[in-house]
Parts: sequence; C-alpha cells; structure tokens
Amino acid sequence: MSTSINIGKNYKNNLSIKNKIGRLTWNICYWILFRPFKGRFFYKWRTFIISLWGAKVGKFSSVHSSAKIWAPWNLILGENSSIGDYVNCYNTGPIIIGDNVIISERVFICPGSHDISDPNFPMIPSTVEIGNKVWIAAEAFVGPRVTIGEGAVVGARAAVFKDVEPWTVVGGNPAVFIKKRVIKE
Repeated sequence: MSTSINIGKNYKNNLSIKNKIGRLTWNICYWILFRPFKGRFFYKWRTFIISLWGAKVGKFSSVHSSAKIWAPWNLILGENSSIGDYVNCYNTGPIIIGDNVIISERVFICPGSHDISDPNFPMIPSTVEIGNKVWIAAEAFVGPRVTIGEGAVVGARAAVFKDVEPWTVVGGNPAVFIKKRVIKE
C-alpha cells in the first residue's frame, strides 16, 4: 500500500500583490537597464539602478551585470564590496552584506525556505547577514537565517546552513570548520 501527498496542490503563495508587481516591473527594468550594461565602466550605473529600486549600496561597491537580484529592496550592500558574475541573491527576505566583502562567481544566497510541516507549504522569508571582510568563494550556497561572521571565508562549493564564526575558514557540504583565518602583517 502506498500513499502520496501532493503538496503542490495545497501550496499558497503568501506574497502580496504589491510584491508581485514590484518584482515584475523590476525584472523588466533588470533586462532593459541593468543586465545589458556589462563591464567595470557600468558599475556605478548598475548600483544606481538597484538603488532606485530600494537597495542600499555603499561607496565603491559593485554588482556584476550577470548577477540576479530577486528583490533589490531587500538588499543592503556595504562599502567596497562586490557581487560577482552569476551570483543569485534570492532575497525573499533581507540580505545584508558588510564592507569589504567579495561574493564570488555563481554563489547562491537564499534567505527563504518553506514550512514543510504545513500542507499549504508557505514560503518563510528570513534574513542572511554577511559580516565585514568576508569572502564567499565560487559556487557556494548560503541558506536561510545564516550569519557569516566578520573576516570569515566560505570555501568554493560549500553549503552553509549554520552560522559561521568570525575569522574562520569553512568548507564542504554541509560546511564545517577548517581552520582559523589569520591575516599576516
């Protein structure tokens, strides 16, 4: 005897009409005014565009044209920080990135999840916080409710589901402590 549950038929999207219209109009703007403007010359232009949509962007920060920001109004990007090529900021909730941070190519930052115990499978937005002087290496995943402490390094292709202590290096899936990060003077 087998039983199956069709969670999809009960799914209820709890996002407001305002949010849905905002994302639709942002996506049109993204494809017309953000994505086509490639290269370093257009860093200021792209940060200006996402700022118009509510992102808070610090001085000397950059966002590559291939980066996908789901909801710019849920993004805070500190000073002198970079969001690299093909980064996916699936910011159903706030993503807060500190100063002097490097988010390398193809990183996926995902502060949202779903309530798997509810038959309606509602989305649960949360927050991801990334401290100052952090490097998140290529193709890493950062999940919901994660705080990455100041000076931490997340290794390439790591999957981070728990907080990362300041000045540590983590890697693997799930990400585990590798060593302390020591800056040579």
